[in-house]
Amino acid sequence: MGKKLLIISAITYLGLVLFIPAVNVFYQAFKGGIGEFFSNLTTDDFVSAVGLTLLIALIVVPVNAVFGLCAAWVLTRNRFAGRALVMSILDVPFSVSPVVVGLMMILLYGQNGWFGGILEAVNFKIIFAFPGMVLATAFVTMPFVAREVIPVLEEIGSSQEEAANTLGASQWQTFWRVTLPNIRWGLLYGLILTNARAMGEFGAISVVSGNIIRKTQTLPLFVEQAYKQYETETAFAAAVLLAGLGFVSLVLKEIVERKTAVNSEQ
Repeated sequence: MGKKLLIISAITYLGLVLFIPAVNVFYQAFKGGIGEFFSNLTTDDFVSAVGLTLLIALIVVPVNAVFGLCAAWVLTRNRFAGRALVMSILDVPFSVSPVVVGLMMILLYGQNGWFGGILEAVNFKIIFAFPGMVLATAFVTMPFVAREVIPVLEEIGSSQEEAANTLGASQWQTFWRVTLPNIRWGLLYGLILTNARAMGEFGAISVVSGNIIRKTQTLPLFVEQAYKQYETETAFAAAVLLAGLGFVSLVLKEIVERKTAVNSEQ
């Protein structure tokens, strides 16, 4: 009886907070028909928001991939004073609200911020502009690659890399031919999470972007703006696209997890 009650409670909770809202989003998006759904996805404002979202992701994902690999390598292959502090700092984006991140950036790069005068002197705008959106997205997605690669590097150890170096391989050759093949699934997992978060980020972006239509409006901001303007079907159509992104990310995540588990058993 107790087991059945727990199962029913879990299903009820998931239904209330996940399944029913998700079904409602799809219903609202498609209630006008398939034709109207696709027409809502071809407006100039929507296309601009999607393009900006993809552009930010195309910049942020490679940058954080390189940073994550470098950070993971340094933290796993070296022992130094302050290592635990660096590991803690790496987790800051997980513990700080994205809205707070946006406010911190305004205090640093805003017109009255610490570096505001310098930026104004060189006529370079960060807040309420594309650079600020990239910086905010890069910050909130910073830990994903590193946090997925670090456990893999610790598990495989450094014996294979030391053997390659002993045989005369350069550091670059060792990385490409020994290290990268061993961490590829962890790296891919981190990239999937980074991309999903970059495209779906709302809090930090909403603070630093100014939400200027066709200039600094990403897809999540477009959803909010359309809903506030009572363009309900347009808002839900865009939300379905974001939900589809999340579903694809979950499928890819599951595939990578299974590949990782198979490789671990081998």
